[in-house]
Parts: sequence; structure tokens; C-alpha cells
Amino acid sequence: MGSILSVNLAVPEHSTAKRVGVTGINKQPVDGPVPVRAPGPKTTGLHSGLVGDQIFDIEHHGGDDQAVYAYAREDYDWWEAQLGRALPGGIFGENLTTVGVDVNGAVIGETWRIGDHLELQPTFGRIPCVTFQAKMAEPQWVKRFTRENRPGAYLRVVTPGEVQAGDPVSVRHRPAHGVTIAAAFHAYLTEPELLPTLAAIEGLPDELRQTLRERAGS
Repeated sequence: MGSILSVNLAVPEHSTAKRVGVTGINKQPVDGPVPVRAPGPKTTGLHSGLVGDQIFDIEHHGGDDQAVYAYAREDYDWWEAQLGRALPGGIFGENLTTVGVDVNGAVIGETWRIGDHLELQPTFGRIPCVTFQAKMAEPQWVKRFTRENRPGAYLRVVTPGEVQAGDPVSVRHRPAHGVTIAAAFHAYLTEPELLPTLAAIEGLPDELRQTLRERAGS
């Protein structure tokens, strides 16, 4: 069984990467339990699923299908070895840094139980953007992050609750289709012939499903 290593909330900082001028990608660990609930529609709701978190580019981030972002400490360790620099939890903009959880191997639509009550569902991988590129200041970061296929997972809130460091994470249900976050991310970005199959997957966000169908010409 895996667990939550840290819960991270935004510390807003200036950004020139997008017209919003401020970014919440800089997330820092916080103490104590943090309430988690479905935030509602992307542009008109509460944006982040975690109370106290902030999202500024509401056109592209947040909303019910991107309520929470999780990234595995094990993938951070891999990146540290590749980049030769320390990567503290939260620097990729994730709300939950996990340990012992196969985040990229999670099946889309499976149910995670975190702590006593909170239940989340992985919906898709994180598509890297120019804000992420600016934050990391690594050459060709967006292309490299995409190529290495360690995107972490966005999650929707199934059952609200609280989350804090140390909470256990278990998989309570796993859909039979078997398509993982990593497989779907790779197909979406590099295998257009798989888009029709990907669009039919249970648990995929409706907005993304429509995009996939349009790209596939169906």
C-alpha cells in the first residue's frame, strides 16, 4: 500500500509564460489535513479540488476532471538522477506527492481511497505547458517531459474528504479496460491511430473525449 508523502498548495508567483501573469505551479507542502471536494466547472467553479489551493490559468487547468494532481516521489527521484539537481515535492505543481503508488500505471477511472473517506479517480496525465517549461528552465523541457512518459495523474473527486501527509492510498476498484495513465498519455501525443480506441475508454473526461474524436475525424 502506498501513501501520501506531502500535500502541496500554491504559493503564487509572477510568470511571463502566459497572459495571466501569475502562476500557482509553485506548490509547497502544508501541515495538517486539507479538505478536498469537487470544484465544479473549469472556468466558473472553485478551480482546485483542495481548499486553499489556487489556479490562475483557469482556461487550461482545474475543474472537476483536474481537481487534484498527483506525482510520484519515485518519478521525482528518476528525474533528479537525469537532471542532476534536487527536485522537492510540489515543484512540478502537484497537490499530492505520493510514495509507493504507481501513479503512471494507474488505470483511468480506477478509484483511490485516501485516508478514511476521500476517494479520487485518475482521469488523464498532465500535458506539459509553457508555464512548466519556464518553471523548470531546462532546455526542451516540454518535449523531454512528454518523451519520458512520466506525466503524473489528474484526478476527479468521487467522495469528498480530507488529506494529509502519511495517509494510506489503496485502489478500491479498477476498470477492466486496463488502459493506464502512461499508455493513454503516450497514445494521445504520439499515436494518432489509437485515438478512436482511447476516446471510448470508461472514466475519460467528456471534454477530452470530444477532443479525441475531433482529432480522429470521427
